[in-house]
Amino acid sequence: MKTVYTCFSTDVIHAGHLNIINEAVKYGRVIVGALSDEASIRYNRFPTVPLEKRIELYKALAGVSEVVVQNDILYDGVIEKLHPDYVIHGDNWNKGPMLVIRSHVDSLLSRYGGRIIDVPYTYSPQVAKVDKQLRERQSMPEYRRKRLRQLIKMRPIVKIIEAHSGLTGLIAEKTVVEDNGLLDQFDGMWLSSLCDSTDRGKPDIELVDMTSRMRTLNDILEVTTKPIIIDGDTGGLTEHFVYNVRTLERMGAGAVIIEDKTGLKRNSLLGTEVAQSQDTIENFCAKIAAGKEAQLTDDFMIIARIESLILERGLDDALKRAYAFREAGADGLMIHSRKKEPTEIFQFCDSFRKQDQHTPLTVVPTSFNAVTEKELIEHGVNIVIYANQLMRAAVPAMQRTAEEILKNHRALEADSQLMPFKEIIRLIDEL
Repeated sequence: MKTVYTCFSTDVIHAGHLNIINEAVKYGRVIVGALSDEASIRYNRFPTVPLEKRIELYKALAGVSEVVVQNDILYDGVIEKLHPDYVIHGDNWNKGPMLVIRSHVDSLLSRYGGRIIDVPYTYSPQVAKVDKQLRERQSMPEYRRKRLRQLIKMRPIVKIIEAHSGLTGLIAEKTVVEDNGLLDQFDGMWLSSLCDSTDRGKPDIELVDMTSRMRTLNDILEVTTKPIIIDGDTGGLTEHFVYNVRTLERMGAGAVIIEDKTGLKRNSLLGTEVAQSQDTIENFCAKIAAGKEAQLTDDFMIIARIESLILERGLDDALKRAYAFREAGADGLMIHSRKKEPTEIFQFCDSFRKQDQHTPLTVVPTSFNAVTEKELIEHGVNIVIYANQLMRAAVPAMQRTAEEILKNHRALEADSQLMPFKEIIRLIDEL
C-alpha cells in the first residue's frame, strides 16, 4: 500500500485539514507529521497547545494511520526516513515564501519517484473563523508573555526589530524571506523609547511617559502575536517602576529593559558628549529586586542594561555590575557600546560566559552594525535587537516624497517610489 504524508502545525482542526485527510486516503496509508515547536516558529506560527496534545489531536482524525514528529520545515528528516510515495499539501504553498518549502520537497521526492499532490486551499467562513481564533489566541497575554523565554531556549539567537506603531508591528510580524533555501523572519518586536518619542516629534529624554508609551504598546499588541520587549529607559522611580512592571506583565509584554543611569535620560549613543550619570550598583539592584517582587508570574523578564562601556568606565566595571544585577534578580543583561567595532562587546560576553553560561545576554548593534548574528552566537549572545532601523528608513523616504511633490507641483513623479495602497491594506487583517 502506498504511503501519503502531510504535515500539520495547527492547534485546531478545521474543514481545510479534514479536506487534506479526505484527499490523502484516496492515495494510500496516511501519515501526519506534527511540526515541532522549534520548526513551527520558523513557519511563522507559535503553538499555543503542547506538542504532545497536538499529536493526540491528529491521531484522533479519521483516516490517519500514524503521527510522527517533523523537526524541520523543509521535510528532510521525515522524507529520508519514511520515503512517502506522495506528499499532500494545500496549494497555498505554490506562491510566496512557502514556495521554497514546496520546491525543496519536490527535489527530495524526485530522487526516488515520489510526487506532490496539491489540494486547492479551502476558503470558507468556518476556516476563516478558526484562523482568526488561532491568531487571537496567540495574541492573548498569557500566551504571548511567556514566548520570549521559550524562544531563548529554542533559538540560537532571538531576532528582534523595533516597532513604533501598529503598522510597523505588522511589518515586523509578517515579513518572511527565503534565505539560502530556508525561511527567515523576526522573532519579536522592540518598543523603542527613541523611536516612540521620535514618532511623536519629541526628544528622547523620557518626556513621553510610560502611560503614553503603553498606548503605543497596546496598538501593537492588538494587531500582532509575537513577543514584545519594552525599552524602559531608566525605569524611573522605583515606586513607579513596580507599577509599570505589573501593567506590562498584565498587557502581555515579554520583557522590559532598564538602564543603570540616573537623572535626565539622554540617548546612549551620545556617550560622554553629554552629561550622563550612572546609578550606583546598590540603587539599581534595589530597583531590579523591587520589580521582581512586584511580578505575579514567572514569565515576564526584567533585563538590566549596563552603560559602563558607553560611559567609558571599562570592562571591569561592566562585569562587576553584571554579576551584581544578576544576583539582584535580573532575568538577563544587555551590554551596550557606541564603538564601530564589536571588540569590547565580545570581550564582555566572553568574560561573562566564563563565569555564567545561562543568564541571557542582549546586544543592540546600532554602531557596530557590521557584526553578524553568527558572530554574536559564537560569543554567547542570546538576543539581538535591531533597535531603530524601520524609523530611520521611513524618515528619508518621506522626506524624498515631500520634496518631489514640492518640486513638481504634483504627485506623479513621486508615485514610482510609493507602495500601492492595496499592498499596504493587505498587511491589515479584517475582522
